[in-house]
Amino acid sequence: MKINKYFPFAFLYFFLNSFALPFGLTYTAILAPFFYIWILMGRKKEIILPFITVLAPFVIVHLFYDDISRKVYFYSLVNLVLVYIFCQAVYTFLKDCNDVERIFSKLLAFNTAFCLVAIVLYFTPWQYLLWYEQNLTEGVSNFRRLKLLTYEPSYYATLLVPIFCFYTLQYLFRQNQIRGRLLLPMIVLPFLLSFSFGVIAALFVSALLTYLLYFRSLTKRRRVFNSVVFAGSFSLMASSIIYYFFRNSFLMRRLINIVSGNDTSGNGRTSDAFVLARKMLATRNEFWGIGPGQIKIIGGTILRNYYLYSGEFVATIPNATAETLAIFGWVGLSMRIFIEIFLFFYTKVWTNYYRLWLYLFVFIYQFTGSFITNVAEYVIWIFAFTNVFRHFDVVKRESFSHAIPLLQPTVE
Repeated sequence: MKINKYFPFAFLYFFLNSFALPFGLTYTAILAPFFYIWILMGRKKEIILPFITVLAPFVIVHLFYDDISRKVYFYSLVNLVLVYIFCQAVYTFLKDCNDVERIFSKLLAFNTAFCLVAIVLYFTPWQYLLWYEQNLTEGVSNFRRLKLLTYEPSYYATLLVPIFCFYTLQYLFRQNQIRGRLLLPMIVLPFLLSFSFGVIAALFVSALLTYLLYFRSLTKRRRVFNSVVFAGSFSLMASSIIYYFFRNSFLMRRLINIVSGNDTSGNGRTSDAFVLARKMLATRNEFWGIGPGQIKIIGGTILRNYYLYSGEFVATIPNATAETLAIFGWVGLSMRIFIEIFLFFYTKVWTNYYRLWLYLFVFIYQFTGSFITNVAEYVIWIFAFTNVFRHFDVVKRESFSHAIPLLQPTVE
């Protein structure tokens, strides 16, 4: 079987991007200069200059700070540029490759095989190679979550979101070539093993919103309707059983802690992230932010005092929106949200079920986790703004006329 020329890069991105590298460094960043040359040769278009032009006002303001660490600043700025180049490479790939679905199928097969290997390793002394052990929530310690060769379970789960949404819609629309009884475990198992509450919750909420926005047309599809009824009934039954018979399970403990506000991980990725961002802004300029890389410099003392840390730690804000606020201030955060909303309308995201689901997912998820250089998040944005899978297009008669009259889908 002929291997797609892009598949090795897709495999590297999904499974090996940070393997055996220092924290924060990725192979996609190392390969960015080669991606840049490839883009120039293929698209005949300069891509870095517009990005630098947008960043220039922030850089000018930041460099006037007396106490800024210029070395760390420029290293972080270069990293942002490398991430941007990779994003442009992904967009170029999606416009150039006509075989994305086959690449997805191979990635799904490899991921399933790796999950099975990980399950075996779970019961061996080598479990640390593919599993991440942590204190999950208050009262639940030494809990293992699947990460494979990535650095963190939530990041691993985020990587798989485009594949999960693709095959879920294929199944619901009866377009799947893999039998449903085999396909569903293959796409659900990684999320159960990674146990990423943020990713799972954002997927569920975004799927529900997509269904409600196209309630009439989607309900007419028999498999969609049956799946909604089954999922609702199963969730209700499973929730009742867990609540009444397994109140002391790790799942119930975390749910209770989240609802009561005692889940340190959940708080750190949501409310605490914005509190810390505001505290950091107070040390510099609220409109323009503290600058790239400066969270590590000035954030250490703020985080230590806020969480009463005593040992060594790396100062971070595990929330993409809050981190944007801290680094680029209210101007940068406003630009981020404006671009996301503008591209939603400009690219007509709502005309495709797949794109709409991904857009709603990543828009929600950016307020509950991620980070500003998370390539997995940007790849989801690019899929949302690029119409790769036209077989998920919304037909003309299906519109938002009953939900949002201003949005009328137009199929090109």
